[in-house]
Amino acid sequence: MTALAVLAFFGYTITTALAETPNLTATGIKPGNKPARSNCIPLGSWIIPGGGTTAYADVIDQAVKNSVVLLGETHVNADHHRWQLQMLAAMHALRPDMVIGFEMFPRRIQPVLDQWIAGELSEKEFLAASEWDKVWNTDPALYLPLFHFARMNHIPMVALNIERRLRRMVSEKGLHGVPVEEREGVTRPADPSQAYLDFLMPIYKQHDRKNKKDGQINYDDPDFKRFYAGQQLWDRAMAQALHQVLNNSDKNGKPLVVGIMGSGHVVHGYGVPHQLHDLGVTDIVSLLPWDTNKSCKQLVAGVADAVFGVLPHISDPFEEPKHQRLGIRFEMARGGALVLQVEKGSIAEASGLEDADVILEMAGVTLKTTDDVINIVRRHAPGTWLPLKIKRNNRETEVIAKFPPLTAR
Repeated sequence: MTALAVLAFFGYTITTALAETPNLTATGIKPGNKPARSNCIPLGSWIIPGGGTTAYADVIDQAVKNSVVLLGETHVNADHHRWQLQMLAAMHALRPDMVIGFEMFPRRIQPVLDQWIAGELSEKEFLAASEWDKVWNTDPALYLPLFHFARMNHIPMVALNIERRLRRMVSEKGLHGVPVEEREGVTRPADPSQAYLDFLMPIYKQHDRKNKKDGQINYDDPDFKRFYAGQQLWDRAMAQALHQVLNNSDKNGKPLVVGIMGSGHVVHGYGVPHQLHDLGVTDIVSLLPWDTNKSCKQLVAGVADAVFGVLPHISDPFEEPKHQRLGIRFEMARGGALVLQVEKGSIAEASGLEDADVILEMAGVTLKTTDDVINIVRRHAPGTWLPLKIKRNNRETEVIAKFPPLTAR
C-alpha cells in the first residue's frame, strides 16, 4: 500500500495518483459490481466497502504485500475465528515468514506464548500459565485452533495487550497522571481524530455516565478525555507491539505481522491503524468479518479495506454451558468487581446488572480477587439464585442472578 493509499484509507482526499487507476481501491484490491443494499454481504463473499465484490485470491494477494494485516473479530462469534484461521492459512502459504499478535494476552504472558510455540506446554498447562480465565475469560475453544495453527507451523505469537490495571489508571487519571515507570513502556498516543471522538462518544455515554444528563456531556468533559485516553492507550500499546516486531527484524527480511483483535480497534482506521501510522508503519491492510444480518448503513467506504460475509453469533438455547457463566466482563476495581460489559442475553442482563456496576459481594462473600468471582460463579448450582450486593451511582443495592436449571435432552 502506498503512502497516498493510506491517506485515502484514513479519510483524506484521494489524490490524482489514485484517481488515475479507477478500478483499484487504496489497497490495490479490484472491486466488482456494487452489492444490492438489501443484502449487504452474502455469506462467504468479499466486499470492498464503498466499492463492490472482489475475489478471495485478490484479497490474499494484496494483503501479503503489506507489513501489517489486521484481522478483526467479535470475540464470542465462532464464525469470526473460523474466518481468521482461514485467513492465516491462506496468507501463510504465501508468506511463511509470519508473526501473529494477539490482543488476548498482556505483555507479561510473552514467555508463556514462547513456551507454547516450542511445544513445552499442553493445552491445559498453556491456559493455566497464560491466566486465560483472568485476562480474557472467553471460551478458549474459540481461540485454540488459532493457537494450534501457530504452534504447528512454528509461527511466533506475540502478546499485544497491557494490564487492565494500567488501562483503568489512565482512564481515571489520564496518561500524565500515571508514573512513567508504570506505563509498561507505552508512549504517548497520537492525537485522536474528531471522527474517532464522534465514534467513542456514544460508547462513553453508556459507561458510568448515567448520573449526567446529555447536555452535561461534551467533548471537553474531563471524564470523556480520560475515557478516550484509556482507549487510545490500548490502541497504542498494540500498535507498538506490532511495530516492535517489524523494528527488530532484519530490514531485508521483515515478516508479515498479523494482528488478531476486536473489530473496534480496527474500524475506520481510528484505533490501531492510526497509531501504527504515527509510528511510521503505513503499509497496513484492515480486514473484517461482517455478520450477514448487520445493518447496511454501517457498510461505508473506509470502514475496512475489505470485509467478508459470515454468519452472526446465535446462542444455542439447548446447549449446556461447559461451566456456569454470569455473562460479564469485569476487572477488580473500586472495592469489588467493576462490570465493564454485560453480555446480551446473559444471566447478568436478566438480573438487571448494568455496565459500571461494582459487585461488592456474591452470596455474602466479599470479592477481593478475580478468582473469587470466577470460583463462586462456577461452583454455583444450576437452577438456583445467586444474590449480588452491588454499588451503583454510589448507592448499594442487591440484585438476584437466576441460574437456569439443566435441561433434559
